[in-house]
Amino acid sequence: MDKNSLLQMLSQVRKGKITPEEASQRILELPYQDIGHTKLDMMREMRVGYPEVIYCEGKTLNQLQEIFGKLLEGDGNILGTRATEEMYRSIARLSKEIVYYPVSRLLTLKRQPIMYSETSVAIVTAGTSDLPVAEEAEKTLDFYGNKVKMITDVGVAGIHRLFSVLPVIREARVVIVVAGMEGALASVVGGLVEKPVIAVPTSVGYGASFQGLAALLSMLNTCASGVGVVNIDNGFGAGYLASTINKL
Repeated sequence: MDKNSLLQMLSQVRKGKITPEEASQRILELPYQDIGHTKLDMMREMRVGYPEVIYCEGKTLNQLQEIFGKLLEGDGNILGTRATEEMYRSIARLSKEIVYYPVSRLLTLKRQPIMYSETSVAIVTAGTSDLPVAEEAEKTLDFYGNKVKMITDVGVAGIHRLFSVLPVIREARVVIVVAGMEGALASVVGGLVEKPVIAVPTSVGYGASFQGLAALLSMLNTCASGVGVVNIDNGFGAGYLASTINKL
């Protein structure tokens, strides 16, 4: 339930369409729904503007079915991250409206209209291999009502490719840079734009990249000002943060 839904319910009480007792019961259920293995935070959207997101990885199919089944009792939009094809097939039995993105492994269900911001977020990837993480950020941003400009494969190995798209990047209000290997692209972009840059290190690279640790440390040690860093492969976190900045 969001703030508007709560106001509508209170208005129905005032008009006598529902009893105070019914409203009281609904409000008691708002803080969270305890379904045994999971306590679903039903008031998160009212508190912070974004509903709870389901991190699917590590959960059993039965647990996910129960979680999504409970969420489907409401009428809000639903986002799930790090889902496998098997998880999707299991959950899709509950609703044919659930959409799965195999590259980013996101699940979405959009039941309420999405109002898009006037300003946009640019996502810049160093290489094509960074696309799964970049798409996780892109689909998250879209789910939260942000216009997105995706710019791919402009890493420092061919820096001229980046310079040709700088005007597009500079039009955005926030820039997400997704890079593996040595993660140098975040520093380069941070030194060329006046907008906040969110750097996402990826686990792309050979042995000494240490599954993204090299890129993470490089981004944390950037000499460019205005660059913040999220965790390795955390496209969702970058998209969520960029959305909150873009909508200020």
